[in-house]
Amino acid sequence: MNVPALKSFLKHTAFGSAGVVLLTAVAFSTGMNLASAVSLYLFLIVLQSLTGDFLSSLFVAALSAACLDFFFTQPLFSMYMNDPRSVLALVGFAFTSLVITKLVSQVRKEAIAARMQKERLDRLYQLSQELLHLDPEAAAGRTFLDPFQRLFSVRAICIFDAETSDLQIIGDPELGLADKTRDAYIRGVDADEAESAISVRCIRLGARLRGAIGFQGLPDPAATAAPLTALTVTFLERINAFRKAGASAAAAQAELYRSAVLDALAHEFKTPLATILAAAGGLREAGPLEAAQEEMAETVESEAARLGSLTTRLLRTARLEKEDIKPRMELNDVRALVTRVARQYADRSPDRRIVTTANGSFEALVDQELLRLAVNQLVENACKYSLPGSTVGIAIERQANFIAIRVSNEGSSIPPNERHHVFERFYRGADARRSTSGTGLGLYVARKIALAHGGALDLDSSEGAGGGVTFSLKLPAAKTEVSDRFTADEVAPDEFKHDEFKHDQFNHVVAAPNTTAT
Repeated sequence: MNVPALKSFLKHTAFGSAGVVLLTAVAFSTGMNLASAVSLYLFLIVLQSLTGDFLSSLFVAALSAACLDFFFTQPLFSMYMNDPRSVLALVGFAFTSLVITKLVSQVRKEAIAARMQKERLDRLYQLSQELLHLDPEAAAGRTFLDPFQRLFSVRAICIFDAETSDLQIIGDPELGLADKTRDAYIRGVDADEAESAISVRCIRLGARLRGAIGFQGLPDPAATAAPLTALTVTFLERINAFRKAGASAAAAQAELYRSAVLDALAHEFKTPLATILAAAGGLREAGPLEAAQEEMAETVESEAARLGSLTTRLLRTARLEKEDIKPRMELNDVRALVTRVARQYADRSPDRRIVTTANGSFEALVDQELLRLAVNQLVENACKYSLPGSTVGIAIERQANFIAIRVSNEGSSIPPNERHHVFERFYRGADARRSTSGTGLGLYVARKIALAHGGALDLDSSEGAGGGVTFSLKLPAAKTEVSDRFTADEVAPDEFKHDEFKHDQFNHVVAAPNTTAT
């Protein structure tokens, strides 16, 4: 029994004993008989049970039974009873007083617990209301923890946010509350210390451990710490949602500004480029030019046309990046389209050897403009990130019910820790940022185009001895072309299912019949 409980027991016992003495004096002086005295003593025991604890009530009941025996049973002033009825009455009194004491004490204890529970719920409700009215943008540190300390009379509170590595504490902490809060997060285990009155609870958002909150001097931590932690989790989620909403609004605003800039650039670039082309054509038609002048005019025309093509491609890529791609599907010869792209880049990159490999015809339902944009991006990357004099390979292969366009280069490589990021929006690897300029949108848009066609764009996991990177763009083959590969008695195997090419991996390009070096 602790000191407060002992003091309460002694106080209630003293008051109850004084009541027994007073009642005995009054009843004996008035000549009250045993039956009447028993009723008065039972009433006193009920009052004692309502105000005191069980042990003090039990002591008062035993004292009352002794007084009844000593002052109201024959022979008087002795603890001996010669009348069996008196013995029975005293035994009945002792049993009744014991039952009354037990029941009344239990009811009183439950009433106290119910009152404390109601008060705790009222404080939790008030805390939730105050947290709800806090500004999520400004609610941090002391502003957030103040209501906890004020409403629950906590000596000190500490919260550790793992996402920001920020530790906030208010109150008068003792015995290393901050260290114990951080340690509880590291171990991922709740902790309660009765001696230091410290209770620490881990903060979890689903299965993810977000941080920890520690209380020192929290009343009834077994019943209060859990709901306080739940309110903390809810408020942190509200702050995260507010931040994400703010970021989304900022991104939408930035997207609006970017669209306006793109439209302005389209106008500002296209108009002078058209003027340059017209002027160059006019110079050539104006009269006979010398060979050097003719070459210069042709260079102006070709470079202006190239700049116009690059501008159109840049604008188209940027717009596709923020829109849902809806291809206009037509039956096209994939081999012819890829060959045109290869020839185009052979002219632009004379220091690269571009080799196309194909065997047979390859027809598919595709949007010709979108597919050209995707293949352009793959071939441009292969040229950009390879060494001068190296070979860029473009292989077209038929694999089950799809057509694979595999673009590879030599010498370059993508670190393993960057491979799962290369298709992310705006992502550029460390080596790419150092070696050349770019936006980080090309592969992202190329994959969107592949997915819009019902295909996929994957990075080949294999790598040759000399390094190199291979991307595989896969498109569903035309149905008539696939069905021609089976006789009337054959059934396409399971490997011809569409999902197969989302995970398939392929080898590097190898020389094959019908190979063209560009």
